Amino acid sequence: MCRFLVYKGKDEILLSKLILDPTHSILTQSYDSRLRLDHRRPHNGDGFGVGYYTDPRLGPEPCIFTSTIPAWNCINLERLASKTVSPLIFAHVRATTEGNLSDSNCHPFSYRSLMWMHNGGIGGWRHVKRRLAASVGDQWFVNVQGSTDSEWAFALFLDSMDRMGFSPDAEPGENGFGHTVLRKAILKTIERINRLIEEIPDQDKADDHRSLLNFAVTDGHSVVCTRYVSSTTDEAASLFFSSGTSWKKEDRFFGNPDEKGDYKMERRDKGADIVLVASEPLTFERGQLSKE
Repeated sequence: MCRFLVYKGKDEILLSKLILDPTHSILTQSYDSRLRLDHRRPHNGDGFGVGYYTDPRLGPEPCIFTSTIPAWNCINLERLASKTVSPLIFAHVRATTEGNLSDSNCHPFSYRSLMWMHNGGIGGWRHVKRRLAASVGDQWFVNVQGSTDSEWAFALFLDSMDRMGFSPDAEPGENGFGHTVLRKAILKTIERINRLIEEIPDQDKADDHRSLLNFAVTDGHSVVCTRYVSSTTDEAASLFFSSGTSWKKEDRFFGNPDEKGDYKMERRDKGADIVLVASEPLTFERGQLSKE
C-alpha cells in the first residue's frame, strides 16, 4: 500500500519541509508506515517519485524525478529537496502491488500539464486489464509506458476527459482545466473501473474484486483527490487533509535546523493559502490533519 503527499500553496515552499524534515515525513513513511491497511510490512521501498511545477516560463509541464532506490537510501532526493521550491508538489513512495520495479512504474505519472498519483489497487486486475486497455483511445493506449494498474487508471482518466470534450492535448488556459472538469473526469474514471469489474465472468470472480482508489490529479492549478473503496463493508485507505495560511516547524525545534521536528499548520485568518493532503499525517500533533 503506497503513501502519497499533495501540497498546494499560494507561495512556494522548499520541498524538504514536506519530504524530509517533518517527524513523519513522506521519507519516514517509506520505512515506517503506520496507517496502512496491510499491516504485514511497514515499508514502501519499491521506489519513489516527486513531481512539482516550476516557473511558467519554462512551460506548463511538471518536473518529475523518480527512482527505484528506496527513498530512505537516496542521497539525490535529499540534495534535490533541500534546494528546490514549488507551490504545487506531488510526492509518492511505492509498495508494489502490480508491475515490476522500474522507473516507468514509479509515480507520479504525467501527460503534458496533468500529473497523477494513486494509492491502492484496481480489484480483479488480471481480469480487467485487457478490457480496460481496449476501452481507451489509441493516443492514451500508446502513452502507457509501464505495467501498473495505476498508470492504466491514468490512461482511463485521460480518455474520460477527452470523451467529455476536454482534450488533454488542448491548451488549458490561464487557470488550467479547472477543478470541475478534473472532478467529473475522475468520477467517470471510477465509474468505468467499477463497470469493468462488474463485467468479470462468474467463473473468474474468486479473486478479490475490492478496489482501493485514492487518486490525486492536478493540471498545475487545481487539485482533485479521492478517497474511495468499492466495498460497502471495508475501510478505504487512509487519507488526511489540512488547510491554513502557513506550514511551520514548531519553535522548540529551531535550535537544531538539521533535526527532524513537528510541523504545524497555522491559520492566521479565515483564508486557506495552503492545502495539504497526505496518506498519513506528517505530524501526529493533535488537530493538525483531519481524516477525509
